[in-house]
Amino acid sequence: MFLRVDKCVCDLQSAVPAQVEFCLLTHNDEVYKPSNTGRLIKDSIAGTRRFIWHRKEADPELLALIQSPQVNAYIVFPPGDDYAERMTEFNPEPGKRSVFIVLDGTWRQARRMFRLSEYLQGLAVISLKEVPASRYGLRKAVHDNQLCTAEVAIALLDEIGDHSASIHLQKYFDAFTGRYLETRSQKVVAAVSEDAR
Repeated sequence: MFLRVDKCVCDLQSAVPAQVEFCLLTHNDEVYKPSNTGRLIKDSIAGTRRFIWHRKEADPELLALIQSPQVNAYIVFPPGDDYAERMTEFNPEPGKRSVFIVLDGTWRQARRMFRLSEYLQGLAVISLKEVPASRYGLRKAVHDNQLCTAEVAIALLDEIGDHSASIHLQKYFDAFTGRYLETRSQKVVAAVSEDAR
């Protein structure tokens, strides 16, 4: 998890089943960032898969997933006029697995991934009905209504009524951000102490 050993959240890691599956499409720049929260979804929600984004070539397993007749796949993205016809509501179908594809990257990266990936263009788009205030303090968002990847998953689970999975992921997210900020503040204190010598 890229945290200092004494601040690691591995002891809190456990995956619970959810009403939907998550598929993380992660920008390559995010893979090794310690502040990436996509991995928290993978650690917390059973069945979550993670694929590295490539503009032209999709992972064969990802393609098989979104093209499967047993899967009802949605890509999660804010509403837009130029793809309004793709916007839909979550509607679970009997006998089909519901899969939420979440673009895991900065907002700028996510926009590029959404618009430039031809293999995503036929997918229905789902977005949050209400965007809660972000509690993520590890990076500065450009706009107040921009959530980190884990917060999007937490809000989606809550909106579809899967409150137990939402709460489970929220607790893990809170523990991660809390310990990460503790590590950061201790580094600042250590640096100030060093400068005072």
